Amino acid sequence: MSVRSFTCLFCLVIGALACGGSDADMPDEDAQQATTRALLDLPDHFELPDIPEGNPLNASKIALGRLLFYDVRLSANGTQSCGSCHEQSSAFADGVRTPVGSTGTPLVRNSQGLANVAYMSTLTWAADTLPTLEDQIPIPVANDNPIELGVTDGVRDEVLARFDDDPEYSALFDEAFPESETGVTLEKVVFALASFCRVLISGSSPYDRYVRGDRDALTQQQKEGLALFEGERFECFHCHGGVLQTAAYHDANRSERRFAFFNTGLYNVDGEGGFPEVDQGLYDLTFNPDHRGLFRPPSLRNVELTGPYMHDGSIPTLREAVEHYTKGGRLIESGPYAGDGRLSPLKSGLVRNFEVEDEEIDAVVAFLESLTDREFIRDPAFSDPWAN
Repeated sequence: MSVRSFTCLFCLVIGALACGGSDADMPDEDAQQATTRALLDLPDHFELPDIPEGNPLNASKIALGRLLFYDVRLSANGTQSCGSCHEQSSAFADGVRTPVGSTGTPLVRNSQGLANVAYMSTLTWAADTLPTLEDQIPIPVANDNPIELGVTDGVRDEVLARFDDDPEYSALFDEAFPESETGVTLEKVVFALASFCRVLISGSSPYDRYVRGDRDALTQQQKEGLALFEGERFECFHCHGGVLQTAAYHDANRSERRFAFFNTGLYNVDGEGGFPEVDQGLYDLTFNPDHRGLFRPPSLRNVELTGPYMHDGSIPTLREAVEHYTKGGRLIESGPYAGDGRLSPLKSGLVRNFEVEDEEIDAVVAFLESLTDREFIRDPAFSDPWAN
């Protein structure tokens, strides 16, 4: 299927969803919300995300963004796409400790899953200056240290020309941005990618069915795990609360964004709370010593599929991640990162050692597995169109 025919088909499907039923009797704001919900295909128990006024959703932009997300021509050397580090089968993570950029440069941070990323109040592992997808996406596309897709200033025009000179792509950009006459620009690429990422909604897990009233959607063990997860011994819900399973979220009905960052006692290389110099979290932006080791709590949606865990992928399994918190941090006995994170003076007070039974850890892990959305990782609307 050609780029053009695929996108026309996709837009017909999305357009039908958005136009299902008559909006004639709805107030303008309600009609717009109904259209947006349809474009996002939101479950009833999800609120609308906050979508920037400067980049409103439309079906053509979403379809274009999906093509670009999986197109290796968006990397300078034509070897990688966004989908290279965000694979649908891994809930748009990649299953490795840390990825490698298009030029072979190892990256220092684990690839996060993208489920429900439309709701995140700030993006990446440790930045308080990236509140929207439009702010964040240019970094992996154009950053030069480290190189990811490598669309740096020196090659930007060459890369954009690949799409501007393609008649089918050029027409798709015109459809997605009908009021613009500037051709393909990096801003339009970013806006289309952001639009596609916003439709990556995951809300069909067993946990979601339970929230919607199906009391049989969770096993007895998973229900016990949920009670522990939401209890004051494990304290999980403080950083991973609500239907989105994170503290760092924002939606259209909230007046403030939540900028949540925590030190979880992962490292303590100097006895004073220090983290390895390769990545010290929020401190690397603010240079505030108290911000060493502060990272954003990711959503736990599909967490069974998004390991290995932590910002550097240094905890291999989900059970080990849960055990890390029950131990109140991590002791590294030898090597360059030796230190007792349990004793870090910068560690969050929510991370503390407590007595726990193996069966309780089993139950929490079982609950976390109930957050896996098999429909999401198999949805053809999110799949690689170039693989078909």
